[in-house]
Amino acid sequence: LYDLFLEMPPPLAPRRLRLEVAERMLADGTVHKSLDLSSLPAIIEQMRALGVQAVGVSLLHSYRNPAHERALGDALAASAPDLVVSLSAEVVPEIREYERTSTTLANVYVRPLVQTYLQRLEERLRALGMRDASLYVMLSSGGTATVETAQRYPIRLIESGPAAGALAAAEYGALTKRSNLLSFDMGGTTAKACIIENGEPLISADFEVARVYRFKRGSGLPVRVPVIEMIEIGAGGGSIARADSLGLLKVGPDSAGAQPGPACYGRGGGAPTVTDADLLLGYLDPSFFLGGKMRLDVEAAERAIGGLGERLGLSVIDTAWGIHQVVNENMAGAARIHAVERGKDPRAFPLFAFGGAGPVHAYRVAKILDLPELVVPLGAGVTSALGFLVAPLAFDYVRSFFSPLHDLNFDHVTALLGEMEDEGATTLTAAGVAREQIAYRRTAEMRYRGQGHEVPVPLPHGDLHAAMLPELEAAFEAVYRRLYGRVAEGVPLEVLNWRVVASGPRPEINLAAEAVGASDATRAIKGERDIYLPEQGGFAAVHVYDRYALAPGTAFDGPAVVEERESTTIIGGGMVAVDTYRNLIVALKGEDTRD
Repeated sequence: LYDLFLEMPPPLAPRRLRLEVAERMLADGTVHKSLDLSSLPAIIEQMRALGVQAVGVSLLHSYRNPAHERALGDALAASAPDLVVSLSAEVVPEIREYERTSTTLANVYVRPLVQTYLQRLEERLRALGMRDASLYVMLSSGGTATVETAQRYPIRLIESGPAAGALAAAEYGALTKRSNLLSFDMGGTTAKACIIENGEPLISADFEVARVYRFKRGSGLPVRVPVIEMIEIGAGGGSIARADSLGLLKVGPDSAGAQPGPACYGRGGGAPTVTDADLLLGYLDPSFFLGGKMRLDVEAAERAIGGLGERLGLSVIDTAWGIHQVVNENMAGAARIHAVERGKDPRAFPLFAFGGAGPVHAYRVAKILDLPELVVPLGAGVTSALGFLVAPLAFDYVRSFFSPLHDLNFDHVTALLGEMEDEGATTLTAAGVAREQIAYRRTAEMRYRGQGHEVPVPLPHGDLHAAMLPELEAAFEAVYRRLYGRVAEGVPLEVLNWRVVASGPRPEINLAAEAVGASDATRAIKGERDIYLPEQGGFAAVHVYDRYALAPGTAFDGPAVVEERESTTIIGGGMVAVDTYRNLIVALKGEDTRD
């Protein structure tokens, strides 16, 4: 906010591509000036001359009355059917024209690409013989949608991959009676943390794309779509370490990616990365990366880390440990802020770690955060894929209707909510969900008068009426107090937006619980390896366990290494147990997890 040198991202539609039509809708939805389409032929001719292929339509106050936008959309479809068109009243019918326009432009910007991709994907699946199956696409809010819906609103897919990981964490939390978790997903480029509370990930409607400063809020283009709320941390296996202008060690946000990748990949990369550091610390087996399909080059990692160490005045191993420690501290600090900003105490949340690099770093991150437990699922490197299987068909709807709470037109709001529920029913029944199986979740975005931002407040089902005012006020105060620790007595309330999530039944998957019996952990030992343990002042030999040989009921003490094809779990200490779903449960505060 106070950075005088802040750069902003270039707009998707530069000034020369922002074209106008004559009309004016007022904030209450009444027509001040009727839509004049006489200029449309000239506008279309101008767009063709400029090579325009996709158009976002965003008129003032269309969230209250979309008639003009719809008429303009129909006229464009009739006069220029080759153009891809998105209407803001359909993409995000919500107050605040800048965010609404930005979201609509982002949606139509990617529509041609996503449409082509999904059409080809369906064609290839049919060619493979999958003619009777339906293709569904993950949404960033944690639901799934049909291909038709995804093609129309591709901006809803923007965070769908990480969202699937959070859903997988929630599913495991339900299975293991851990309704509150801190999901920690670390891959090759970034790490993401997400709070799972009462079995559900937190949802936000604010997101940014095209940030000039990758992790600086406010430096990107705003997108108003529902997303599972996560904090992104610029740390992954490919994150590059460097010495800054003061000679201090920094890691990320730049990444070596997959090509050329870390130096140890042997693909031409020479920059020191987190993976190179983890390899030199003994946390990765150079002959068992990807289950042995790819051998890591230890000497290349030593050259890369050693070069950085010379600039820092540190040995190769001290530099490698410094990289590992800086990454862990960065991730723990970001996760702590993410939790505290939402009124949560992270110390009450077990850490659920997955992703290719997550289990390598999770133990140290959990210790820094003073968490009670670490949970690592079987197949941690591909756990996000499970999230796709447990995601229900669902879609979110929003309508803006601003009003002081005490002057609220309850009949109008009930009609708005009913309209959104009907839209949800139409969308989901078209996807094959029986109407009686559809569930609806309602929220109102409320604030104190004079505030600039709102908080989501759950709403009851059925018709709303004036007698509910005390109930709505109490619900707002409960949410506000949980977030900020206080309420403002006597300040009137306002409501800005109304939301409905329509969802089908959650798919059932067969993660069958296995019987827990007495199992000898020594049968799973595949060898020993020296790993860096700061508690012991350097390298120490520890057992290396075969993840697939650890049966439910197995228990052992750390420190240890547990290896599987897609990931490696580093356990610095504590008691470890394998539960009925083959999760590794690591006690971080001395409790015995073996019962």
